[in-house]
Amino acid sequence: MIHTLYTLLYILLSQIDTMSFHETASEIELEDGHILKAVLRNEDGDEQESTLDLNEHIGNDNGMFHVQSDLCPCITPTYLHRLCDTSRSNYLVGQFHWDGGDFHSSAEDVSLEREGDDDVPILRARLHDVEGELQDADINLAERIGNDNGELVFN
Repeated sequence: MIHTLYTLLYILLSQIDTMSFHETASEIELEDGHILKAVLRNEDGDEQESTLDLNEHIGNDNGMFHVQSDLCPCITPTYLHRLCDTSRSNYLVGQFHWDGGDFHSSAEDVSLEREGDDDVPILRARLHDVEGELQDADINLAERIGNDNGELVFN
């Protein structure tokens, strides 16, 4: 049982670390506060424009970004945090979940920023919590968005 859990954890973390659409992209931008747009290279090396509606995958969970994914829904963020004791901010309890959508309807000051030496794409916003207060939130889009032969895909 433990071996199986470690295998699932290894697969999960391997996929998270390799999803780096920004490394094969140019002109990454955010349209209308929720449409990710980029020019991506396909397998032939040709560039093509692609878009992805982040509202279909990212939601607002009481002022924190809420992420939807079919990637191993059996591992909860709390269990993952306890299992590997990771310090990644998106795995802390209350900040990263496996389902969500429509963050933009309760967001203000939405922006896309590139950070660090690798120009990692970070989505930032002020999200309303259940009491109506605004909470600063951010999420690393490279953790879940990939390039599948020139198309932006959510993994």
